[in-house]
Amino acid sequence: MSWRSRKVAIVGAGAVGATFAYAMAQNGAAEEICLIDLNEDLCKGQVLDLSHGLPFYPTINIYVGTEEDYADADVIVITAGAAQKKGETRLDLLKKNGAIIEGIVDQITAQNSKATIVLVTNPVDILTKIALERSGWDRSRVIGSGTVLDSSRFKYLLSDFFDVYVGSIHAYILGEHGDSEFAAWSMANISGVQLDEYSKQLGIMNWPEKKKEIELEVRDSAYHIIDYKGATNFGVGLALVQIVGAILKNQRRVLTVSYHLEGEYGISDICLATPCLISQDGVASIIGTELTDEEQKKLVHSASLLKKEYANLKS
Repeated sequence: MSWRSRKVAIVGAGAVGATFAYAMAQNGAAEEICLIDLNEDLCKGQVLDLSHGLPFYPTINIYVGTEEDYADADVIVITAGAAQKKGETRLDLLKKNGAIIEGIVDQITAQNSKATIVLVTNPVDILTKIALERSGWDRSRVIGSGTVLDSSRFKYLLSDFFDVYVGSIHAYILGEHGDSEFAAWSMANISGVQLDEYSKQLGIMNWPEKKKEIELEVRDSAYHIIDYKGATNFGVGLALVQIVGAILKNQRRVLTVSYHLEGEYGISDICLATPCLISQDGVASIIGTELTDEEQKKLVHSASLLKKEYANLKS
């Protein structure tokens, strides 16, 4: 069996694509990173800038790619699309970005690629479904970045509030990567201790109110960052390193990626974020967990909103 390097193709050399490439190069999980963008000068500039750091990365080859690079890529990360503007919801982006994603997927399938596609472009859940249907691939190989970043924001805020190392916190945001996402409080714990119990041990009297504040802060984080600086890129770039690294290294790691449900959690025919086991084949399985009645209702509500948006697009 001949050896070949682990290769990541990044479609879109803007802020998110370049930040991810920068973080991925330092991570060392990939031996090849190629950037692909319609704006050739931007793409060349990003690659040149990234390549000047080659003495400081683990061994890696970074270069400007073409459609032919889809053929032997292990993971194809799609960040291309119209950016979210100030005051614009993720769902407002749907019509603009749907056609862009379909065109990119057509190019990927034309190369007979065996890669896993990771969608990042917003609204990521609906665009993941569009990419999956356009590709005709197994659902395990077409996933979205989902709420991996949102869950990281959640852990950060809990870490800050409780003054506990963030690595000791297990917590997930589920549903749409957007306004209907929610905190799965029943799954959140600090080293196995449920947060309601942990707050009781610390004598925190305003915990119910604080829970609402933290959940709202997670949901609105992207809007705040966009108001401050125009776009988000660092957090999502690092979240992508976790997803792509889990695929390249076959980590079998649990991450809340956007995935096409086919009866899991009583939901079918839409992509949204639930805990998934990530392997070299993309999603190996969904991690089933018993949500509370309220959480289950929120997940179903999130799915119904996404289905409605998708139906409107297709009508």
